[in-house]
Amino acid sequence: MAFPAKYPSLNAMEMTDEARQTLIRVLRVAFPHADFPDGPYERTADTLIVAADEETWFRVALIQGLLSLDQLSDGDFCGLDDEAALKVLRRIEGTEFFGFVRRTAVLNLYDDIEVWDRLGYEGPSFDKGGYINRGFDDLDWLPEPQIVYPEDEPLPELGEGARAKARSAAADDSTNQPAPQSADMGEVKK
Repeated sequence: MAFPAKYPSLNAMEMTDEARQTLIRVLRVAFPHADFPDGPYERTADTLIVAADEETWFRVALIQGLLSLDQLSDGDFCGLDDEAALKVLRRIEGTEFFGFVRRTAVLNLYDDIEVWDRLGYEGPSFDKGGYINRGFDDLDWLPEPQIVYPEDEPLPELGEGARAKARSAAADDSTNQPAPQSADMGEVKK
């Protein structure tokens, strides 16, 4: 339910199809992914519009922001190329409008199943038994890590003192403070 604004003209503001197209263009420029289809951007724009319908402040911020974009782009933000559109968005990135769009888009655009498919994310795994038995380490685009020791150099040996300190540190690892035996108090001289 939308709460009425103080001024009736603000209550009469509605999102037009042209405003929706401008919002989709804003999302495409602000979150550029060449291989994303239009669907996720359109659904995110619809989510923004629903949020604006439910809250007067969001509706006013959204409509005023879209009007500002058109003013900054000589009346046709959708007609700008990507570079010019990005410059216009950079001019308004500190506004409430852009903050509202960014917050909502980050939470909704990247939570779209169609986007997950494009990015290779399989979604949450809790209902599938977790990741351990479902390809936890199936990254095929990273090289296998290798530990290479120089053949002509012997491996360093840990001396008995190093082993004793390691055992005493491992015995009480509940604090990051030095153990009492490792803090030497010197003689204080005046």
